[in-house]
Amino acid sequence: MGHFKRNLITTALPYANGPVHIGHLAGVYVPADIYVRYLRAKGEEVAFIGGSDEHGVPITIKAQKEGVTPQDIVDRYHNLIKKSFEEFGISFDIYSRTSSKTHHELSSAFFKKLYEEGKFIEKTSLQFYDEKAGQFLADRYIIGKCPICGNERAYGDQCEACGTSLNATDLINPVSAITGNTPELKETKHWYLPLDQYEDWLKKWILEDHKEWKSNVYGQCKSWLDNGLQARAVTRDLDWGVPVPVEGAEGKVLYVWFDAPIGYISATKDLTPDWEKYWKDKDTRMIHFIGKDNIVFHCIIFPAMLKAEGSYILPDNVPANEFLNLEGDKISTSRNWAVWLHEYLRDFEGKQDVLRYVLTANAPETKDNDFTWKDFQTRNNSELVAIYGNFINRALVLTHKYFEGVVPERGELTDYDREVMAEIPQIIEKVEKNLDNFHFREALKECMGLARLGNKYLADTEPWKLIKTDESRVKTILNICIQIAADLSVLSEPFMPFSAAKLRGFLNIAPVAWESMGADVVPAGHRIKEAGLLFDKIEDEEIQKQIDKLLATKKANELASVKVTPAKENISFEDFQKMDIRVGKIVAAEKVAKTKKLLKLTIDTGIDTRTVVSGIAEYYTPEEIIGRQVSILVNLEPKNLKGIESQGMILMAANADGALSFVSPDKEIKPGSEIR
Repeated sequence: MGHFKRNLITTALPYANGPVHIGHLAGVYVPADIYVRYLRAKGEEVAFIGGSDEHGVPITIKAQKEGVTPQDIVDRYHNLIKKSFEEFGISFDIYSRTSSKTHHELSSAFFKKLYEEGKFIEKTSLQFYDEKAGQFLADRYIIGKCPICGNERAYGDQCEACGTSLNATDLINPVSAITGNTPELKETKHWYLPLDQYEDWLKKWILEDHKEWKSNVYGQCKSWLDNGLQARAVTRDLDWGVPVPVEGAEGKVLYVWFDAPIGYISATKDLTPDWEKYWKDKDTRMIHFIGKDNIVFHCIIFPAMLKAEGSYILPDNVPANEFLNLEGDKISTSRNWAVWLHEYLRDFEGKQDVLRYVLTANAPETKDNDFTWKDFQTRNNSELVAIYGNFINRALVLTHKYFEGVVPERGELTDYDREVMAEIPQIIEKVEKNLDNFHFREALKECMGLARLGNKYLADTEPWKLIKTDESRVKTILNICIQIAADLSVLSEPFMPFSAAKLRGFLNIAPVAWESMGADVVPAGHRIKEAGLLFDKIEDEEIQKQIDKLLATKKANELASVKVTPAKENISFEDFQKMDIRVGKIVAAEKVAKTKKLLKLTIDTGIDTRTVVSGIAEYYTPEEIIGRQVSILVNLEPKNLKGIESQGMILMAANADGALSFVSPDKEIKPGSEIR
């Protein structure tokens, strides 16, 4: 910490067009919360800032698709995200939003100051305009043929079929996604932040003055700076967002990337009238927690904006994380390949800390990492339950059993006791050192080292054997165990706040200051409460449920992307009339011996009762189809299948994955009725 008086901790503003998933949590919110809780435990002054990012084109597109207003969309997701964060224990001092009045006023004033001081450059360019809709079109609102791969539905910024980045003007036959009209090119004026003018300053500020930044962050900044910076538009033609506060800028708003980081400032302003001390006082240490896709905004663009404005402090560190994958595949909101926080909280009630623990233990700190449900289960059962939970349970249960829940006096110490107690301050110091350097994974490992120490101490000293012969030795052992338990309630609180609170409840103690750890926190004679379980085992079936959910998603995605078979050649009406298709009823059904796919069906066709052999056994059992109405082609020449004469063919619809289902009338019809 050094010379700073207070801390301003910001977290990337989640985009309010969908819920939050484990990738967001592992990358940003869990590490930020651990760090903030650690600072608070040490008695430091902290403002922990979060909020929803509510402007931009994806929100207007989603609103249009659903036939609601953009405000409806952001309200829905802002409330869902805010509630999920609260339940998950992300301890924001404020969770705000960029559609707020304070935010609109502040972003507007920020832009105006830069505008009046001539910090922007004005440029006129040609952009697509939709005459019928009366508006300029954002790239995502222009669809056309990709010049690279020929995909007919490429967007104006990217073709999702071949992945090429495009300009809207590259598209062949572009049309407006709003009206379907062909848009025309029309002149439009925008304001740009000339980042190139800040290049030398940024090089010194980052590459020379911040060599201590994480290697993944420093490396990404360096490659941006080495490639040279370009001016970036700070306004765009759109009606959803903060209006550009300049004469003649009707129908324009601040570009979402420009107004979003100002959201940190407006949230702080909503939190306290004293907000300027956090943003303008050199004694404040500002830290941005973000994911890797946000590094350029927080290390290059936002600092350039703050520098241009002139009265704000700059971030001291930007400990960005890489990405978390899910079951070996990239998390994707559009493909629903994710574990959503609000669903997790419902499926694993009361298990917030298990997810916090696993995401920290697997944190993608300098490289991408993978979340799997099996690993989640293993870490819960073999670490949280078997080590941490087991130690606490045994220490407390034995204290109740032998001493009626009263912490016993500590007697004479053995060398082993001294050795164990000497290790506690070393563990605490390692946790601190790692947290100070944003190494959350290592810090958690060291913290669990204290639970391992307690667990091993109990296993080595075996008080349950000694109680018959040496009660005073057992008193000393359990006294030491209770002190370790109390230390754990402090040391693990940043990582697992719910379990730490539960543990304090068992120990019957108030929260303990960070610096009191390692001393005798719980005096002899203190009465503890009954111990419950801190963690419980997660069974295979709970995990299987989650894996099945993902497999169902995968299957749905595969089906959605299957192309429909092209139409066959035309036939004459006479050809069609030659087919005699009737409604029939299945009166009996059985499996054909020694085959996997075949059923032998007896069908009442209204003309007669006949036998048909059909390859539907993988999709239907004989019992469930008796009495079903079917469509049957009755004038097909008979065929011998597995020694059975099959007379006719049943019409089946085949799904993209090959699954078959009956083509049947939707109400009861007399067998023999013609289908035409």
